[in-house]
Amino acid sequence: MKIRTAIFGVYVVASAIGFAGMMGLVLRDVRLRYVESMRRTLGDTATYLAAVAAPVSPEEDWTRRVAALPPHAGQLRVFACDRDGRVLFDSAGRDAGHIYTWPWFGGGAQASENYTVANVAEVGGELRVAARVRRGDEVLGWVGVGRPLVSVDEGVRAARLHLIWSVGAIALVMVVAGWWIAARLTRSLERLTTYARNVRDGRPAAPPVSRATEIAELGRAFEEMRDTLEGRQHAERYTQALAHEVKAPLAAIRGAAELLDENMPEEQRRKFMANIRSEAARIQQIIERLLELSSLEARKTLGAAERLAAGALLEEAAGTVRPAFAAARVALRLEGAGAEAACTGDRVLLREALVNLLQNALDFSPAGGEVVLGVRVEAARVEFSVEDRGPGVPDYALPRVFERFYSLPRPGSARKSTGLGLALVREIAHLHGGAATLENRPAGGARATFWVPGESSCKL
Repeated sequence: MKIRTAIFGVYVVASAIGFAGMMGLVLRDVRLRYVESMRRTLGDTATYLAAVAAPVSPEEDWTRRVAALPPHAGQLRVFACDRDGRVLFDSAGRDAGHIYTWPWFGGGAQASENYTVANVAEVGGELRVAARVRRGDEVLGWVGVGRPLVSVDEGVRAARLHLIWSVGAIALVMVVAGWWIAARLTRSLERLTTYARNVRDGRPAAPPVSRATEIAELGRAFEEMRDTLEGRQHAERYTQALAHEVKAPLAAIRGAAELLDENMPEEQRRKFMANIRSEAARIQQIIERLLELSSLEARKTLGAAERLAAGALLEEAAGTVRPAFAAARVALRLEGAGAEAACTGDRVLLREALVNLLQNALDFSPAGGEVVLGVRVEAARVEFSVEDRGPGVPDYALPRVFERFYSLPRPGSARKSTGLGLALVREIAHLHGGAATLENRPAGGARATFWVPGESSCKL
């Protein structure tokens, strides 16, 4: 499971639980508010009726004033009780003669938070509120008003439905916002993952920039760790590589020098001297290539770059190697030199990458063969290719051809190169944000590809 999905899932579940609890309380409270409003209205009505019914003289029957009210006044029921709770008057004609028990403690919080007062009760789905009828300090009885609670159900349903729709809209906005927040939180982690993979693949990469302090600190920590590890591994790797590659030429030079101390024919002496010069040149080439590769690997950004015509790069690289091709009797053909493509990069490095690919193709091409250097625009990137008609690359060697010091014997001889040419090509490609590949052609020979991405580096 992706961390983005986990964060979003936890957010949604926590929000749903919170919303469910809140909605339960709010939806219940809707009915409480409606009933409480009814209770207050009925209470005011009962108080008014009690004031109207209060007799002026001891002989006056106070219930007659209440009985003078019109019967069946809508859903409102008016009743009057004596001090013992016997119903003396009922506008609905329903409970006359019944006895209401005092004080009232019915309903509870399910109907109204104030139902614990003595003059309010819910009986048989009817809300009743009563007020004392007094003559001076003497309580003569009670006047009450009742109304069925079903009368508020329609308003409660409408209010609850409106509330549900409103909360649903808010919940939808919160879900969208939650996904956006989860995406924002994990985007920095995804950039860190991309950065780590680029470091693993040897590509130039900078730690991602983030407004989150923790992510920024983590990126800096990765970069510091990378610099430390690369510094240690760099020195160890190149020391071991240099010792390994120089060991054989030095042994050959040492052997030739020892033989030169002996008396030998002039022809053999010249042969050993040539061998010494050849091995010394090989050591110098290895050291120069290692320094160049080390310099490339130490660079994290391209630095100064210029806009270059792809066709001109092909012509420059081809012009550099034409004498060697002519001496080996191998034809060099250009394809796409007139293509309307331009890329931004380092002219010297890009030309060197193409020259290395051409030299590698020449080493494996038979006399009378042909090497094709081409360029094309594909998928918003400029792609250079070098094809030869040689024996191709063995399957076991294909995954390793870009490794440092890995080299295959040239056709017709057991001699190998320094094994640094293709490694340089790969580093130059990575420095420009591209990549290099090598594969066998179905028709025979090998095809090397060197491309630069179009979005950031190329203009078509």
